[in-house]
Amino acid sequence: MIKAPLTPICLSGCLILTACGQGHSVPEIWEDNGEIIALGGGDAGARGACATCHGLSGEGDGNLVPRLAGLNAGYFARQMEYFAEGQRRHPQMAWIAGRLDWSARQKVAVYYSEMPVPEGSGSSIECGEIELYQQGDPARGLPSCASCHGEDGAGVGQGNPPLAQQPAPYLEKQLKLWAEGERYGDPNNAMTRISRLLTENEMKGLANYSSALPDANAYPGPPEACLPARRPDPRNGA
Repeated sequence: MIKAPLTPICLSGCLILTACGQGHSVPEIWEDNGEIIALGGGDAGARGACATCHGLSGEGDGNLVPRLAGLNAGYFARQMEYFAEGQRRHPQMAWIAGRLDWSARQKVAVYYSEMPVPEGSGSSIECGEIELYQQGDPARGLPSCASCHGEDGAGVGQGNPPLAQQPAPYLEKQLKLWAEGERYGDPNNAMTRISRLLTENEMKGLANYSSALPDANAYPGPPEACLPARRPDPRNGA
């Protein structure tokens, strides 16, 4: 007996039932696609879909939810592992990461790494701690943020994430979590040590400045009023 093909309506119903069912793995055909995991949640189910909180374009919410678009895939997957193992503490993210296996995490990480950074995903803010970001404070043993995260905030290497175009409140919150010992896992506890040397005002200022950086996507950087004044150069009499 030849079975009739599913009608579009029937097929849609099947997909909805699959997405809404809890406690059951989605069919393997969908797990093979990072986009489906991001939009449908994979083994975490529909309530674990990344897009629910991070947006359809991976832009974040402009507040405490970070952008995922453009993150290095290895960094993304490692953070998911940290959530699953408790090195980063966030109940919802820990639950989602625990439901996705290594293969699913890799696929969704690659999906977001290939997405362009959405314009305006950072915060529209006032001027921040420019010199502290770019130069650090040797007197306090503070290295510059730029040494690891780049002068343009795009991140240096695979282990240092981009800060540009991340929401300023999110960046400020992460600095406080590092300082309070609620977040860890960085090599040599660098971020823990650095964050504990910063005042709350400096954390806010660094978050503001970092968020407004242009990243590698040619988005507008801080306004001219935020840029440090040029120092006189005795070589040219300026």
